[in-house]
Amino acid sequence: MASKSTTGARRSPPAQKPRAAGRQGHEGRPPGNIGAARRIQRAEQARRARRRKVWIRTGLGAAAAVAVLLGVFLTGSHGGSGSYTYQVGQPGPGASAPNFTLASNMGGTFDLAAQRGKTVLLFFQEGTDCQPCWTQLQAIQHDMAGFHRAGIDEVVSITTDPLGALRQAAGTYATTIPVLSDPNLAVSHAYDANAYGMMGTSMDGHSFIVVGPTGRIEWRADYGGAPNYTMYVPVPTLLAQMRAGMAHHAAP
Repeated sequence: MASKSTTGARRSPPAQKPRAAGRQGHEGRPPGNIGAARRIQRAEQARRARRRKVWIRTGLGAAAAVAVLLGVFLTGSHGGSGSYTYQVGQPGPGASAPNFTLASNMGGTFDLAAQRGKTVLLFFQEGTDCQPCWTQLQAIQHDMAGFHRAGIDEVVSITTDPLGALRQAAGTYATTIPVLSDPNLAVSHAYDANAYGMMGTSMDGHSFIVVGPTGRIEWRADYGGAPNYTMYVPVPTLLAQMRAGMAHHAAP
């Protein structure tokens, strides 16, 4: 039996040993690029860590500011005592209320002199940037029956913002109490209501003035003055203090 010839048969080349990959960079990059890539990565991680620290500090600062404002809103001008003390500016009880005519966010104008025969509560407040002031308006509106029982026929608010901004804020807070625009502070100066705010004399504070049927002031409370700057008074407290003040003024 003839043997198989191996003459001319091709031999497969010997298998090459694979090169060690441990010294190669990602996707075959040489080792030097790995060090550069790692340095870039570490630098980016450090930048991200610094940004996180800035965000955390900014967030804590904002939270602290909100806490301070919330404290002013909740505790008012009484240092947390719950007394809601107020000052009494001039013109005060017994004085003639300065007459005025101002444009209303409800349309038209409000003329105080035309209200003779009615008892009107004037609420001077800081305006569109004062959320507690609008919360105060909402609270008064919610318990308008209580004010009517206390003898108040009409409630109007006065601030220094333009009518367009007041209409927008009234829509946002769903308030129907007329808000009057006093952009030049003429009425605010006449009642010295801008002396009791947190923003100096450029706007009003949180003042309530009851003008009686004869045009004389029957009660006044300036809650928004230094050093405690009350910007919200619970309606039951407001009504109780207003009734007591009006009764005291009416006593012989």
